[in-house]
Amino acid sequence: MRIALTGARGQLGRSLQQILRHEKVTPLSLPEGDVTDPAICDRLADLKPEVVLHAAAMTNVDGCELNPEAAYRVNALGTRNVALGARKAGADLLYVSTDYVFDGQTDTPYWEFDVPRPLSVYGKSKLAGEDFVRHLMDRYYIVRTAWVYGPGGKNFVEKVLSLASERPSLSMVATEFGSPTYTVHLAEALARLIRTRLYGTYHLTNTGLCSRYAFAQAILRLSGQPEYPLQASTSYPRPAPVPARAELRNFCAAEIGITLPPWEEGLEAYFQTREG
Repeated sequence: MRIALTGARGQLGRSLQQILRHEKVTPLSLPEGDVTDPAICDRLADLKPEVVLHAAAMTNVDGCELNPEAAYRVNALGTRNVALGARKAGADLLYVSTDYVFDGQTDTPYWEFDVPRPLSVYGKSKLAGEDFVRHLMDRYYIVRTAWVYGPGGKNFVEKVLSLASERPSLSMVATEFGSPTYTVHLAEALARLIRTRLYGTYHLTNTGLCSRYAFAQAILRLSGQPEYPLQASTSYPRPAPVPARAELRNFCAAEIGITLPPWEEGLEAYFQTREG
């Protein structure tokens, strides 16, 4: 299968290249794979891929809030450019979206069919990307995921470990809940999904739900620091509003046999292969 991959140097991009190593994957990343440059349309068309995997994004949530123009330029207009390129190439498109398209004000998981209500610029810009995909493409997969971490990138796991090495104690918010998702497990699910040609919107995360505090507890335990002083807090001031509980229900993918293991298994797998 001929595949073009944006955001190839990111955490998910690296895992996708590993999982799809037996396919003909063309990795695209900055500067030649700049999705904000309309020239990416012709670049994708010239590659003649069968599938475009669009993993490039501005994912710094607070950075998006502080610089909305950059957020919309990358996440909205960049996705428009990629969609136009995929359409010109006659390719399928898979767009990686986020749980932040929901407001997190419910105690039940969000279905793929629920109406998005993003709180932050990040969530709004990613939803704008979804809208471009739906309006410009006939054959597409929109995949919402959450709390992504994986080899070779900056992520919550590495942030916790770095802070723990520098400080005598840490405080983590216990009122924000989500589903930590290991990029290798997500990449495996995406590789299966693009072979189904069953287009639509999907929710794919590692199963289960935890708070940031509980996630940090598990990280410290697996790193051999179960006694490290970690306190639970009820608030963490930041520029961007975040959903308090954005659990995604995987209904559509599960109906075709695609599921991810529990988030605890993903974290254990990450530490088994982690360097440093």
